Amino acid sequence: MPLPAHLEKIRAQVERYARDFGLDFYDTIFESVSYDEMNMIAAYGGFPTRYPHWKFGMEYEHLAKSYSYGLSKIYELVINNDPSYAYLMVSNADVDQKMVMAHVYGHVDFFKNNFSFAHTSRKMMDTMANHGTRIRRYIDRYGVEKVEGFIDRVLSIENLVDRQAPFIKRRSEKAEKPERDVEVTDVPRLKTDREYMQRYINPDEFIEEQKKRIKEERERARRFPERPERDVMLFVLENAPLENWERDVMAMLRDEAYYFAPQGQTKVMNEGWASFWHTTIMTQKALEPSELIDYADRHAGTMGVQPGTINPYKLGLELFRDIEDRWNKGRFGKEWQECDSLARRKSWDTREGQGRKKIFEVRRHYNDVTFIDEFLTIDFVRDHKLFTYGFNEKTNNWEITDREFKAVKNKLLFSLTNFGQPVIQVVDGNFENRGELLLKHVYEGTPLRQDWMRDTLKSLHAMWTRPVGIVTRADDKVVLERFDGRDYKQTEIETEP
Repeated sequence: MPLPAHLEKIRAQVERYARDFGLDFYDTIFESVSYDEMNMIAAYGGFPTRYPHWKFGMEYEHLAKSYSYGLSKIYELVINNDPSYAYLMVSNADVDQKMVMAHVYGHVDFFKNNFSFAHTSRKMMDTMANHGTRIRRYIDRYGVEKVEGFIDRVLSIENLVDRQAPFIKRRSEKAEKPERDVEVTDVPRLKTDREYMQRYINPDEFIEEQKKRIKEERERARRFPERPERDVMLFVLENAPLENWERDVMAMLRDEAYYFAPQGQTKVMNEGWASFWHTTIMTQKALEPSELIDYADRHAGTMGVQPGTINPYKLGLELFRDIEDRWNKGRFGKEWQECDSLARRKSWDTREGQGRKKIFEVRRHYNDVTFIDEFLTIDFVRDHKLFTYGFNEKTNNWEITDREFKAVKNKLLFSLTNFGQPVIQVVDGNFENRGELLLKHVYEGTPLRQDWMRDTLKSLHAMWTRPVGIVTRADDKVVLERFDGRDYKQTEIETEP
């Protein structure tokens, strides 16, 4: 539903303020929806239509009940598209609509300009609708149970993609593979015109070394895959014995996984950037005196931090504010880093005035991991009272375990790397020459959940049609967990592949 006249007037005003501050965004179309429509759109990941699947209904029920019980409320939804689409709940007060519009323009500026989104489709509204239409045709042809069951299996590995693939080329052009078992006889030799010098210039040790090198190269060339493959979805898509319709469905869901991946890689930055601009626009331009208390209440609710959690809105906002303040006062560079006087550091202000320029630069060139790694400082951690915590089995309580800057930073970076999810690679598509699929868990201190691991192996087996295994760690031992279609078997192995 298009915006009513008074909201359209507010939208035009907020858009003008956003452009005056230097934001650069796609045309943004706002639509008014009821709370029920908002929940439906949110269940679809922000899109008005998706492919049919039970998970969207489950998500809708969760959102609807949470709203009915007063546990949560969705204020805004915005889509990375050109033009962008955003939704406003009709029951919200005008001050809420202003704040949401300012927040949305911050998001759209981020979508348009941050490098992580450069490869994403800007016509995803149409693509999602097309995906839904094609999958509905497959349902009509093959039946809802068969198609939905296959989608269940694909969704179990939708997070097993290479999120750096748009920026890093890991695959080399495939060359013709050498024969496997042909004996190596002809090896490169150093040239000489004197036959009697051959055994001195090309001794037997040199010839044997050359033969060994060529044999190792052949072994590497015949590996399947040649190197560990992080994009498990792509490997299965290319090599599993799938039917044509199954391959098409998996390709569609993989495209959607890569579309959503940058939003996970920039959650702190994206929400922090949007929050920075809604606070700036509201407090400096758009807010009426009579709206101050309501605005403060809504903003405080958004920035609230639950015990034991990180609020990306709050963390991102405060880091952008800190960066702007530091670059305005010249608190960066060699001289600042080497200053060890607390009194001088506290009063440090060179009046550089580069803060606003710097945050726009940061918005373009960083993601969450590099953002935290570069700009989280010991002063910031101390001022915002950040710490790590853990469960003390002796006292049966959650307790603060460390307040040291490095520990806090490392914990935060670890939680953001790969979304805090395990890194899984394909290491062999023909394990032990039996056509089995072998995966490897890149162990970083956190073991895999047994139930999730086994469910994923089961789904992979259904697509691969041969036994599937994964090498991981359990109880400080390297183990191979294998599923053959009927039983799970765990065996200890000496070395990782």
